[in-house]
Amino acid sequence: MQHVYRLEDAQPPGPAIVAIGVFDGVHRGHQHLLKRLVQTAQQRGCVPTVLTFFPHPDVVLGRASGRYYLVTTEQRARLLGDLGVELVVTHPFDITVRRIRAADFVDQLLTRLNLCELWVGPDFALGYKREGTVDFLREQGEQKDFGLEVIGLVTNDGTGKTVSSRGIRDALAGGDVEQAAQWLGRPYRVEAEVVPGDGRGRQLGFPTANMDMWEEQVLPMNGVYAGWAHLNGESYMAVANVGRRPTFDGGIVRLEVHLLDFDRDIYGWTLAFDVVTRLRAEQRFASVDALVAQVNRDIVEGRKRLSRLTKPPGYRGK
Repeated sequence: MQHVYRLEDAQPPGPAIVAIGVFDGVHRGHQHLLKRLVQTAQQRGCVPTVLTFFPHPDVVLGRASGRYYLVTTEQRARLLGDLGVELVVTHPFDITVRRIRAADFVDQLLTRLNLCELWVGPDFALGYKREGTVDFLREQGEQKDFGLEVIGLVTNDGTGKTVSSRGIRDALAGGDVEQAAQWLGRPYRVEAEVVPGDGRGRQLGFPTANMDMWEEQVLPMNGVYAGWAHLNGESYMAVANVGRRPTFDGGIVRLEVHLLDFDRDIYGWTLAFDVVTRLRAEQRFASVDALVAQVNRDIVEGRKRLSRLTKPPGYRGK
């Protein structure tokens, strides 16, 4: 899979079938579209391609701030590649791009990507003031000799709700990581380098990996969670705390992961944590002893819940 960061740098080896969108999270709705795109492109001898953007248009337009993204640009490209996409273009989105007329943007796709077919959702629009609607793009295709495929949106089983990145953000904000996983088609993952903390977890008998989180990626609602920790091809059960540690000094929100059945120095390693289930809310304890007793209960409950699930590849725990 080729990943470039400007449309001008794209060099598809042949005509491309292109999907355009932010694809934040690469959720089940995105997967539905892209799996069909990849299959069609392979059948026609074309290059399955995704054109996406960073920053998110909502951020540039002032409609979002803080922790908003479900994945980093690198995670998104990997997820797209896992679906069979061969070329990912993460194009910068700014006011200049926002003001490009839709017809001019279509011309860039034809020139830079050798566009033969464009795949979009039914509510898609591009270009200045969103003038590039589905009807507009269909007319452009007839004039400029490319196809247009409109793919219906996926609804969540049993609820009728449309799978969306916004819905996943809302689920995570409420601590409903199971709902987020259902819409993503996998547990929500946070990935970052392990950096030194204050060592308090180790002093209490529960050494934790302090993750140097990207400040713009969504974290689940403050609380304690169980999930799978992955590093260097190995996987372990883990219990993690998201929050400000109110029993001590409070401060900024942190993600600290305690790997079960594991005791190694992993400073500088990249750790991925799949958030599987919420154990409890964050709380302030009257004493350190009360905190330690609760953490022990959290570990027992986390191990119990995870033991019922299929172990991930490379599992090394008990």
